[in-house]
Amino acid sequence: MLDKLRHEFELQTNRSLSMPIAGAIIWAFVGLMSLKFDDSIAVFILVFATGAIFPIGLVIAKIRGEMLISSQNPLAKLMGLSVLMVNLLWGVHIPLIIMAPEFVPLSLGIGLGLHWIVYSWVIQHPLGITHAIVRTILIVIAWHLFPKMHISAVSAVIVFTYSVTIYQMVHRKIATVQLSNAPE
Repeated sequence: MLDKLRHEFELQTNRSLSMPIAGAIIWAFVGLMSLKFDDSIAVFILVFATGAIFPIGLVIAKIRGEMLISSQNPLAKLMGLSVLMVNLLWGVHIPLIIMAPEFVPLSLGIGLGLHWIVYSWVIQHPLGITHAIVRTILIVIAWHLFPKMHISAVSAVIVFTYSVTIYQMVHRKIATVQLSNAPE
């Protein structure tokens, strides 16, 4: 039964590329804007721009024929809940914006990538776990190495990890499922 749900998820989501593509676009935009504006403005660009990832992902999904939102498949519901979980971290991001804005690229960069672990379990492939771990480690390193350029450094790391992960998503073999006629 679970294998069948995973197979249906794979078919409906068409490799699930829309959100990582949208994320890469937004983080590239944020990185470029952070080079143009001082940190006090760039942090607000970061906050508002990351809010655009989901709507842009919906547009890309429509173009690609992905069923990004589905109430039919429990695994799609699980992915939706994991995105909700990640968004509950705004309870941490908002106080950081007010009290310690230099930490916002760190918290958003790591926080918005946590759902990749659930995605990895859904598709039964390590690329999501790898993405989340590598992204977190590289964000922390970049954040420490470039204290005057937190936003652009974190953005560059995220665009890089998205690029690697998107490549893996496009080229990974999708498991096929043997559907039997036996009752479930």
